[in-house]
Amino acid sequence: MLVLSAKDRDRLKTLHEVKKGHLTQRAGAAELKISDRWVRELLKRVKAKDDRGIVHGLRGRASNRRIAERVQQKALKLVQAKYRDFGPTLACEYLAKQDEVKVSKETLRQWLITAGLWRVKRRKVEEVHVWRARRSCRGELVQWDTSEHDWLEGRGPKLYLVAMIDDASSRAYARFVSHDSTEENLRVLWGYLERWGRPVAFYTDKSSLFTVNPPVREAADEAVKEELTQIGRALRELGIEWIAAHSPQAKGRIERFFGTAQDQDRLVKGLRLAGAKTLEEADRYLEEEYLPQWEQSFTVSPRGTTDAHRPLGKEHDLASILSHVEERIVTSDYTIRYQGKIYQMGRSDIRPGLRGGRVRVEQRLDGSLAVQFRQHYLGVTECQPQPKVTAPRPSRAVRPPRPKAASDWMKTFDLKKGPPVWAIMNSEKAGVRRETG
Repeated sequence: MLVLSAKDRDRLKTLHEVKKGHLTQRAGAAELKISDRWVRELLKRVKAKDDRGIVHGLRGRASNRRIAERVQQKALKLVQAKYRDFGPTLACEYLAKQDEVKVSKETLRQWLITAGLWRVKRRKVEEVHVWRARRSCRGELVQWDTSEHDWLEGRGPKLYLVAMIDDASSRAYARFVSHDSTEENLRVLWGYLERWGRPVAFYTDKSSLFTVNPPVREAADEAVKEELTQIGRALRELGIEWIAAHSPQAKGRIERFFGTAQDQDRLVKGLRLAGAKTLEEADRYLEEEYLPQWEQSFTVSPRGTTDAHRPLGKEHDLASILSHVEERIVTSDYTIRYQGKIYQMGRSDIRPGLRGGRVRVEQRLDGSLAVQFRQHYLGVTECQPQPKVTAPRPSRAVRPPRPKAASDWMKTFDLKKGPPVWAIMNSEKAGVRRETG
């Protein structure tokens, strides 16, 4: 039984109008968006086969280019055994790279849907945001953020992924860290600067790593003194602008990078197949496998050919800039106090203005301490505290034992057997009277 689609019925109606002379062949060709020569060919087919002539001769027949059944069965078995929770796109890539089964992602998607291994998800209606065009050149704007996720799926310690992505090309640089701290972010920044140079601007959220949020009472005061975090100070010393995003959607480039890595599970499943269990193994896979795949599949060519990254100069001492910096005042004995310890300036480094002056104390990423005064670094040594000597507690004086009685004159003394006190008193008074009488 011949079944015509709506498109076939519309085409057949137009051809009947042409056949009756209500439309010219050229007008019918324009309406059907085909050539007038093809209109004449279709009219011949309809005349010979009636309405069946409008239907392609291969409709309902298997294509000569159809993939063999054994390839389909092999792909489905591999997905069930190794890539059960992979999406069609990711599974297609691993089938081609690991198992040499090359099919298109849409073909694999249809196979998985038919076999019940993949369920079509209804797309949610998302809030529409104003689209922002990419920057024209590499290095004009780099988005920077951190993602907290169970990257190792319980096989190892908790890791954070610190990533930087170029806005013009989507070229990414990322590292796993054990803590989302200032020190770890500075280490990632160091690696980016050494590889690509200094970008014009970094685009981040308003995390406390990048900005100091004043209290509400002080925020209303226009005269609030600007305070910089350690990362903010480092970017200023490097001549890099910092731009704050007011919403997650504003930094969509880096959010989509994390979405591909964790929501689509590309990085998570890659780490699983690589057997990564430590930070070092995860970083090795990220550097050698994932980031090259990302650059090959997801980066684009920027509109401009100029690279806006600026090279590092002699004045950009990364060890000094990318450190924890504080100021201290030198005391009269040429010492400073830092983190509960006392440091003594070297005698050869004492110079005019040092006593009572301010010095820059740098706690560097390698754990060393550097003290700078007017562009000169000073040698300092930690003053070892004097051990507290506790005086021995005086021993309690021992009383000498009482000497034993030399005589026994009180041996027979007994108050109970003697006369009462009143009798003694009366006898004493009587004796006094006799003496005075």
